[in-house]
Amino acid sequence: MLEQLHKSGLRAEHCYMAGMASIGAAFVGWLLSKRLEEAGIDRADRWGIFIGEWAPTFFAMGNGLRTYEK
Repeated sequence: MLEQLHKSGLRAEHCYMAGMASIGAAFVGWLLSKRLEEAGIDRADRWGIFIGEWAPTFFAMGNGLRTYEK
C-alpha cells in the first residue's frame, strides 16, 4: 500500500504535515466543542481524542514512506 501511495506522489513530509495538522485540529476541535456546544466538557474531550488519534497514523505512514525515498 505504501509503495502505491509513494508512486502516486505522496511523500513522508506530507504525512508528517498531516500529523501536525491533526494535533492542531484536535486542539481546535476540543476548544470549539467546549465553547460552542452545551453538551459539556465530556463531549469536547471525545472530539479532541477522536481527531487526535489520527496523528500517530499519519506519522507512522510518514515513517513507512520514508523507506521509499532513499
